[in-house]
Amino acid sequence: MKNNQKNKGKASKKNSNVILKITTIIIISIAAFTFFNSKNDETSLAEQSKPSAISVTDENGDMVIPKADITETAKFYEYDELETYMEVLAVKASDGTIRTAFNTCQVCYASGRGYYVQEDDVLICQNCGNRFKMDDVEVARGGCNPVPVFEEWKTETDSTITIPKDLFAEAEGIFANWKN
Repeated sequence: MKNNQKNKGKASKKNSNVILKITTIIIISIAAFTFFNSKNDETSLAEQSKPSAISVTDENGDMVIPKADITETAKFYEYDELETYMEVLAVKASDGTIRTAFNTCQVCYASGRGYYVQEDDVLICQNCGNRFKMDDVEVARGGCNPVPVFEEWKTETDSTITIPKDLFAEAEGIFANWKN
């Protein structure tokens, strides 16, 4: 009888170990599935969360951005007056200044995915994932960040920022593969 109870105990322990192993495999599988699918979800969420671009050009083909529209949330302005579609992003920095940049990355532009979407208070390059603070727009040069549209390249009034068509003509090359 003692021997019979020992065998039942061993079988019960063996069953517990098998159940534990199966449970572990299921948990690891679910975790892996969730992890890999979350990467796909992040990409599609980033693309879905990007607001559509606003068109603001005048009769000369210059982009005219109303300053009253600019907040701490980046706004994306489309430019399609030339053969290549382009975008400018504009955002109000923490010091109250309005910053502008082409919505393409100085490093990743050739990839076609070197454009930015906003998440909280940062812009994220959709190619390499670099996170870029709003306060650095139009300030930082070189590296993985939006191509700045510097003060000397645009005209500002109390109510508008005008970026000339000629500047867009010069920038067409950095948008050649954009979002392709």
